[in-house]
Amino acid sequence: MRRRAAAALLAAAALLPLGGCAPLAGLQQQARAPAAPAAPPGLRIIGTARIAPGTDWGGSTFGGISGIDRNPATGEYLLISDDRSAHAPARIYTARLEYGLRGLAPPEITGVHWLRQADGRPFAGARRPEPGVDVPDAESVRWLLGGAQFLWTSEGDFSRGFGPQLRASRADGSHVRTWALPESFQPGAGRGPRRNGTLEGLAVAQGGRSAWLAMELAWHQDGPPARHGQPGGPVRFTLIDLEDGRPLRQIAYQPDAAPRARRLPFGPELNGVSEILDAGAHHLLVLERAYAAGAGFAARLYRIDTRRGSDTLGLDTLTPGNHTPAPKTLVADFAALGQAVDNLEGMTWGAPLADGTCVLVLVSDDNFNPAQSTQFVVAEYRPQSGGNAPCGTTGRP
Repeated sequence: MRRRAAAALLAAAALLPLGGCAPLAGLQQQARAPAAPAAPPGLRIIGTARIAPGTDWGGSTFGGISGIDRNPATGEYLLISDDRSAHAPARIYTARLEYGLRGLAPPEITGVHWLRQADGRPFAGARRPEPGVDVPDAESVRWLLGGAQFLWTSEGDFSRGFGPQLRASRADGSHVRTWALPESFQPGAGRGPRRNGTLEGLAVAQGGRSAWLAMELAWHQDGPPARHGQPGGPVRFTLIDLEDGRPLRQIAYQPDAAPRARRLPFGPELNGVSEILDAGAHHLLVLERAYAAGAGFAARLYRIDTRRGSDTLGLDTLTPGNHTPAPKTLVADFAALGQAVDNLEGMTWGAPLADGTCVLVLVSDDNFNPAQSTQFVVAEYRPQSGGNAPCGTTGRP
């Protein structure tokens, strides 16, 4: 989710320290960060790197990266931008990342493709929208089996009556399919998803037969968004059958209260789900991303067992007594790791290390804000909790 308007500029002073090193051809690389002794051993940072805001690539402004997924068949990473066709048409990028025990090399962008409508044309922008067609606000991306097609989500185009979207496209960005999502996903008066708080997370499951769709914020009737000192309402994760689009199951996830209070008299102060990732049969990793105006960004990573949350599909409103949220286990608090983070929105499994250790790759959305950058974070994943297939093999191509 993009943090638009004046609050992003007012937060510039808090964000500037994240850009530490001087740019080189649009790239910044940060030295390998040591793990803090007091931090839990779920993650160990291998290294970070940055792409400077305003970097031009392939006739587009690179930025707004809200989702990432690795294709094991090629080793390349797929990046999706949440640019609503303002800086260039809605698009995906491909990239290569090289890392090892000594750190992370600067990312190499290798391609760009426009996302296309069913008629083959790129999506129009918000200034000149096409009648009957939404202006996508792309947020998450996942390869389907075989690596020839990918799923992607859009938060919707609420001002024009379009709710969140789930689509499939080919590797070149051409359209394959759009799913009809449940009626409860559509915006309503004081009900349903919040604008700019909808389908932020996506995880392929059951060998590619289904997908978990994660809202970023609580639906209106389920409670307010999390604030400092207030965890807010629960967030809904829905399992969708990819053959016929039926909702199979839904669970509630309770985000933390925002870890920081805003330092300005106005502006955002919230915490929500920015991504989910398959972590083996019946398990998901959940990335919570927080922002407070003047205080900057924060992130925590949790692991959940989807079987342990009650099914909420039949519940119109979530209240404390009518459901059991999926319990969560902390994997890492990036602040405890000593790692400053930008607006982390994408997460995927990277290539394992030589000894087979699982690797997580995370990426941030720079909001096309000159005070931010696209940050890549690569970390060893060594969970304390049990569970099979920790590298998420059940949903991978």
